[in-house]
Amino acid sequence: MSYVSTQSPPARPVMTARATRFVRRNPTLVFGATVLSLFIVLALVSPLLVGDVSSLNPLQRLKPMSGEHPLGTDAQGRDLLGRTVYGARVSLAVGCAVAILAITIGVILGLAAGYIPWLETPVMTLMDALMSIPAVLLAISLVSLTSASVGTVIVAITIPEIPRVVRLVRSVVLSVRRQPYVEAAVAGGARTLKILWRHILPATVPPLIVQATYVAASAILIESALSFVGAGTPPDIPSWGNMISESRLYLSRAPMTVFAPGLALALTVLAINLIGDGLRDRLDPRLARRM
Repeated sequence: MSYVSTQSPPARPVMTARATRFVRRNPTLVFGATVLSLFIVLALVSPLLVGDVSSLNPLQRLKPMSGEHPLGTDAQGRDLLGRTVYGARVSLAVGCAVAILAITIGVILGLAAGYIPWLETPVMTLMDALMSIPAVLLAISLVSLTSASVGTVIVAITIPEIPRVVRLVRSVVLSVRRQPYVEAAVAGGARTLKILWRHILPATVPPLIVQATYVAASAILIESALSFVGAGTPPDIPSWGNMISESRLYLSRAPMTVFAPGLALALTVLAINLIGDGLRDRLDPRLARRM
């Protein structure tokens, strides 16, 4: 007599097949997420790995790569690998903070400008005025009015990024407010805040997720540019822009002092942009249908 097994097949092969299929369909998203996750982990555990990255040691200045200093030392005798890893904390913190602040303020202003007619002209006029000024120049002007600090840099970078979010949210609101379900809610006497929260705001979430990645990448680049010209984070705080600025005079003698933070900056921005492109392909119905 033969018995038929009623046990379900193991779920692990099915999960592995799904993961493999997801990687094949979204290679840029997976690669970007992997690289960014590595930098996030390094940023979180950097205090445990590198110790003090600000202590000066003139006797060890511009040392080549060795077992004690895998990437060598900078012009002040500080470990280059430790400072590069620690610099990820500053860049990622600035990128995340700017993205959160810009998205939050931009959503509020964009919803108001797109749904309330009498607010559209003043809000969009202000946004156009901010967009007419280059982001780096506006950030430098704002930083020069106050003392240099990470918080000041975040505020200075957030202000130029807000108009991009406002214009995106306003465009979505203008296209959604004419939908039948929104008009039905208005005809039913629903309050404006309820309509914005329940019917219009959910439509802005997919493009905002993609936009947040681009804002974070742009913020990291602007912070590095500000630090490079001396208008960003204070010199005592290791950041990739500061490191490149301090080491540019020693490029021919010790190229790793510029190459290490520059490569970390490029990989981080590339990873965030790849995540944004991958999320756009997944969240856009037209692109997802093609895939």
